[in-house]
Amino acid sequence: MPRILVTEPLAESGLALLREAGHDVDVQLGLSPEELLSAIKGASALIVRSATKVTAEVFDAADALVAVGRAGAGVDNIDVTAATRKGVMVINAPGSNSLSTAEHAVALLLALARNVPQAHGALKAGRWEKSRWEGVELHGKTLGVLGLGRIGTLVAQRMNAFGMRVIARDPFVTPERARQLGIELVDSYEELVGQSDFLTIHANKTKETAGLIGKDLLAHAKPGLRIVNAARGGIVDEVALAEAISSGRVAGAALDVFETEPTTESPLFELDNVVVTPHLAASTQEAQDKAGQMIAEQLRLALAGDFVPFAVNVEAAEVPSSVRPFLPLAERLGHLFALLAEDSIPEVLDIAYQGELAGHDTRLLKLAVLRGVLGAGSDEPVSYVNAPQVAEERGMQVRESTTTVSDEYVNLISISGDKHSLAGTLTGRRGDPRIVMLDGHDLEIPLADHLLVVRNDDRVGMMALVTATVAEAGVNIADMRLGRSPGGGTALAVITSDQEIPAGVRERLAGQPGILDVVTVNAS
Repeated sequence: MPRILVTEPLAESGLALLREAGHDVDVQLGLSPEELLSAIKGASALIVRSATKVTAEVFDAADALVAVGRAGAGVDNIDVTAATRKGVMVINAPGSNSLSTAEHAVALLLALARNVPQAHGALKAGRWEKSRWEGVELHGKTLGVLGLGRIGTLVAQRMNAFGMRVIARDPFVTPERARQLGIELVDSYEELVGQSDFLTIHANKTKETAGLIGKDLLAHAKPGLRIVNAARGGIVDEVALAEAISSGRVAGAALDVFETEPTTESPLFELDNVVVTPHLAASTQEAQDKAGQMIAEQLRLALAGDFVPFAVNVEAAEVPSSVRPFLPLAERLGHLFALLAEDSIPEVLDIAYQGELAGHDTRLLKLAVLRGVLGAGSDEPVSYVNAPQVAEERGMQVRESTTTVSDEYVNLISISGDKHSLAGTLTGRRGDPRIVMLDGHDLEIPLADHLLVVRNDDRVGMMALVTATVAEAGVNIADMRLGRSPGGGTALAVITSDQEIPAGVRERLAGQPGILDVVTVNAS
C-alpha cells in the first residue's frame, strides 16, 4: 500500500479521497527538517503547504518518492530542479484559493480605508476614539492593480462596484481585454503609483518584481497612496515602505504577506496606519477544501501512472514518447517569446509545427508554449489545464497550424505574433534545443538562458561595436550568430552567455548610431 506523508494540515475531504483510493495516509505535522529526512524514507508521495521546505536533501533522502503535492498555488518552498533530476513529479493546486485571496485583498483595502482594526482595538481597550480614526471613501478614488491575472481581475471587478476608477499595469494583458473589463492600462509602474489612491498587488515574486515596491518607485507615488499586498512577500521592501509611511508620502498599508515568514517583527508593525494579517488570504474553509481535494485527485493520478495535468515539472510526468522531448523546447521558446515582447503579449499568437512532429498529437505542445508565454505574467502558476483559460482572460487568441513537410529540419516549432517570431528545433544525438529563426532572420544558436539580441544597419563595424560593448561590461560571449534580414539593409546578432547580461549593455548600445533595437534576455 503506497504511503503518503502529509506534513501540514490538509482538508479532511482531501485525506478521505486518498484513503478511499487505498493509500496509507501518514499525517505527521510540524516535522523539523531533520525529522522530515527520516520520515520521507519509504513514502511514495509527500503533501505540503507553504511551511515545509522540500529541499534537495529531502529528495536525496527519499527512496520511493513519486510525487510531491503543494496544496496551494505556489511551489516556492519546493526545489523543483532537484525534484526533476530525481524524476519526482511536483504538483500544485492553481486556482483553488483565487476567490479567497481576492476577497481578503478587498477586506484589507476596506479595513485600511476605514481604520477598522485600529478603532476595534481602541474600543476593546476602553477608548472611544471616534475622531482619531477618520477614514476615506473609496467612491471616486483611483485603484491601481499591479498584475491583472485571475486574482487581480477579481479584485478589480469588485472594486468597480464601489465606484472606483481602476487602472492596471500588466504587460501580459492586451488592451482589448482591459477594455472589456473596464480597466485602463498604464505604461509603467511609475505611472501606476503616480495616479493611484490605492495600490493592490497581485503579481508573482520574480527576479524582476522582488523589491519592486521600494524607495525608487515610492518616490513617484501620489501623495496619500495606500498600499495592499496579499500576493507574495518580498515584492514590497518593508523598510522602504515604513520610511515612506513615516514621512507621510504614503498614507498607510495593509499586508498579508512578508519577506520572511512566519514573522513577528517588522518596522511596519510599529506604525498605527498599517494593517497586517498572518498570511490569511487562502485561509478559508472553502479554499482549503478545494486545495485539499484538488491535490488529492492529482496525486491519485500520479500514483496510478496517469497523466497529471497540474504537474509543474512535466519532464517528470508520463507523456507520449513522440512528444515528450519537445515539451521543454516548446515551453522555453514560449518564455523567450514573452521576454522578447517585453511590454506586451500579442492579441493573436500563431504556433506552427513542421515535419514529423506535425503528424502527432500536438495539443500538449500548444499548452507548453502557452505556459512559457504566460507563466512570467500570471499571478498564479500556469498549468497544462489552466493555460487556455489564462490566455483567454488576457485577451489572447491562439491559432495553430501543422505541416508534415519541412525543407530543412526534421522537426520545427515556430511562434509568431505582432512584432516578433522565432523557431526552434532539437539537434544532435542529445536533442540539444536550438533557435533557428528569430524575427525573420535565419540563424542557429543554442537556446541559452542569457541572450543579447541586436538589430542593426547592415554595414561595416557594427559587430565590432557590439562585441566591444559586451567585453567592456565583463560579459563572456559563449556563442554568437549573425543573420541578415531577407530584404537586406539590416542584420541581426544574437549573443549567448553563461552569465547575466547587465542592463547597462542595452542602455549603451541603444544610443549608438546604426543600432535599431536591443533586447537583453535573462531567463534564469
